Amino acid sequence: MTAPPRGRTVTEVGVLFGFGADAVVAAWRAVRLGRFAWREAVGQMWFLAGVTALPSVLVMIPFGVAVAAQVGSLTAQIGAQAYSGAVVGLLVVGQAAPLVCALMIAGVGGSAMCADLGARTIREETDALEVMGLPVLERLVLPRVLAAVVVTMLLDALVMALGITVSFVFQVSGQGVAAGSFLGTMTDFAHLSDFVVSLVKSAVFALLASGVACFKGLTAKGGPAGVGNAVNEAVVLAFLLVFIANIGIGELYALIAPPDGGA
Repeated sequence: MTAPPRGRTVTEVGVLFGFGADAVVAAWRAVRLGRFAWREAVGQMWFLAGVTALPSVLVMIPFGVAVAAQVGSLTAQIGAQAYSGAVVGLLVVGQAAPLVCALMIAGVGGSAMCADLGARTIREETDALEVMGLPVLERLVLPRVLAAVVVTMLLDALVMALGITVSFVFQVSGQGVAAGSFLGTMTDFAHLSDFVVSLVKSAVFALLASGVACFKGLTAKGGPAGVGNAVNEAVVLAFLLVFIANIGIGELYALIAPPDGGA
C-alpha cells in the first residue's frame, strides 16, 4: 500500500472543512425554512441505538471491572483505598464513557452511515436527488448527524451508569472497599460539571464521527471497492479526530475548572 501524496491529503482536508461549512449553512437553512427531515432523523436514531447499545454494554462491563481492579490495586499499594471511588468515578465519567461511545458511533454507526451513503453515491441516487431539487445535505446528512449526536449522548449516560455500577460492585464485593467510602469519595470529587463535560465530549465526538462518515460516503468513487476504502478511511480519520478533540476538550476544561481537591 502506498501513502497518498501530500498534496492530495491537504486537498482532502480542505474539502472536508468545506463540507462542514456547507453542512452548517444547510442546517441553518433547514431550520429557518422548517424543512428538516425529522422522520429520517428518527429512523436513524432508532437504527444507531439498535447497533450501538448492546456492543457498548458488552465493552463497558469488562472495562469497568478492569478499571476497578487496576485502581483497587494501586490505591491498596499506597494505602488510599478510601479514595478508590473518586478515582473510578473520574476515570469512567471523564474519559472511559465518552471514548467508548465515540468508538461505537465511529466504528459501528459511522461505518454503516458511510457504506449506506457510498452505495447511494455510486448508484448515482444522490445526483438524482440534487437534480430533483432535494438537497442531499438536508435530506441525508443532517438527519444522520443529529441522530448520532442524540444517540451518543444518551449512550454516554447509560455507559457512565453501567461503568460506575460495575466498578462499585467489583470493589465492594471483591476487594473489600466499604460501600459508603466508595460513594462518599466519588460524590466529593466528581461534580455535576464533570457529567456535563462528558456529555459535551460525546456530542462533539458524534459530530466529528458522523460528519466524516457522511463526507467519505458522499465522495466515494470506484464502485464497491471504493465504498469499502471510504469506510476504512472514515473510521481511521474519525478515531484520529476524536482523540485530538478529547485532548483539546480535556485541556480546556482543566483550564476553565481546575480540580478543587474534593472541596
